Amino acid sequence: MLPVRGRDGRAARAARILRTRTAWTPVGDGEFFCPGCGGDRNYQRLTGRRRLTLLGVPVLPRGAAGPVVECAACGHHFGTEVLDHPTTRRFSAMLRDAVHTVALAVLAAGGTGSRTALETAAATVRAAGFADCTEDRLAALVEALAADTGRYFEQPCGAGLTIELHEALDPLTPHLAPAGRESLLLQGARIALADGPYTPAERDALTTVGAALAICSDDVTRLLAAARTPS
Repeated sequence: MLPVRGRDGRAARAARILRTRTAWTPVGDGEFFCPGCGGDRNYQRLTGRRRLTLLGVPVLPRGAAGPVVECAACGHHFGTEVLDHPTTRRFSAMLRDAVHTVALAVLAAGGTGSRTALETAAATVRAAGFADCTEDRLAALVEALAADTGRYFEQPCGAGLTIELHEALDPLTPHLAPAGRESLLLQGARIALADGPYTPAERDALTTVGAALAICSDDVTRLLAAARTPS
């Protein structure tokens, strides 16, 4: 192969002689969801200093670099915004807690007198990850929450209900696809319908669930109607 000549050749030689290199310094570590690997991995958070090198010897500072997140598995660097995405384990826990909170909200709105509704709620919560959930435990929780008027609510869609739902759903909602948010609302709707048509309080509670999941009111109405249709 012929050597590179002319301006391009001089530029290539200069690039080999003068380079900018970054010296990275670890400033933290942890676990994150790596977009490159597609799973939970360990990471290091790095900050860097750029330097111009002459034949590999640092000669001039060129400013700060980073911070970046380096995956311990694939070695790729990412912006620190990737740390806003929950790990798979954290996401599973958030989803499990959200299902549990929605079930309690619907049961509290409709009362715990229906064994069918309790059985449906318990099965839904167990499927979400609380393997030891029982009807009696849910009924006891609803009664305790209803008695704790400073924490829960006395009227349908009261301030306490809204707070409880937003605490569970706000961190999760940005990471759920529209179908996932709709599925969570439908799970609550099926609990409400287990013992008959929606009561006004149940519909109010489900509307609050939909709002917390950033589902528009028209779609909430559509989904609640669809849940009543036998599959």
